[in-house]
Amino acid sequence: MRLHEKLRAGAFPNCRKLADELEVSTKTIQRDIDFMRDRLGLPIQYDQLHFGFVYTEPVTSFPSIEVSEGEVIALFVAQKALEQYRGTSFEKPLRTAFEKITEGLKDRIGFQWGDVDSSISFRGLGRSVADLELFETVSRAVLDSHELAFEYKKLRSPQHETRRVQPYHLGCIENQWYLFGFDLARQQLRTFALPRMRKVRDTRAGFRRPADFSITKHLSDSFGVFTGKAQHRVHLRFDAFAARLVSERQWHPSQKIKSLADGEMELTMTLGSLEEIERWVLSWGEHVQVLEPAALKRQIRRVAEAILADE
Repeated sequence: MRLHEKLRAGAFPNCRKLADELEVSTKTIQRDIDFMRDRLGLPIQYDQLHFGFVYTEPVTSFPSIEVSEGEVIALFVAQKALEQYRGTSFEKPLRTAFEKITEGLKDRIGFQWGDVDSSISFRGLGRSVADLELFETVSRAVLDSHELAFEYKKLRSPQHETRRVQPYHLGCIENQWYLFGFDLARQQLRTFALPRMRKVRDTRAGFRRPADFSITKHLSDSFGVFTGKAQHRVHLRFDAFAARLVSERQWHPSQKIKSLADGEMELTMTLGSLEEIERWVLSWGEHVQVLEPAALKRQIRRVAEAILADE
């Protein structure tokens, strides 16, 4: 919109001056100019005499985004979902991004924003605390297919270890950001939690992501982010109280639910790792019974005994 205003005013804006004024790079300005000309069809040319860009034909208004009421409400819901990052380093860039999107919308529809604001909200517990600079470095390396070098502290390790990784995918799972990438030293696909990464550096060394890599396939046997080579058939029984709550959500693609008498139910699923399902089962307390596998029953019993053990 700022570019459009200057072009309409005949100010002959150029990339260097606009970059200084808007506090962005000259490449960003050039990409915006290209987008306006090639995608929006605006008559923009560079004037060699005045060293700047100009509209070659009259332009009365900037092309707007045509949206329906439902689409605007969907955008509003997305904005509300991102409020879990309020107070973090992500808040400012997220707010700026939404302001840029909504500036292009024209007032063609009418409804009360206050009604939507008071009717829809999101609340996330235990949100991830990730540094914005680190996140930008990692996300850019994923998009550019550049190898990353960083120090990483494993969950059960007291010290950081040096890693060099080919980053394949960046995902937010249960309010936590994870990097999925190929560890060059270990020659394996590994998962890294961003809050446990430090001294992250883009090596600028390029790589080619495997064409058959799929994050959906990679996590198909996972209850969260932990994967494994084994196949565990998890069989749980829930009482009537928990059955209604459990049946209201899709916990895993392989899950099967069997309703029992008195409102109870059984849940079965096939997982590659038992680590995350163990914590989930414990969260249901007395309302769940582990039927199989035996390894999960033993682990739940061990944890329960440890909780009740006298010091």
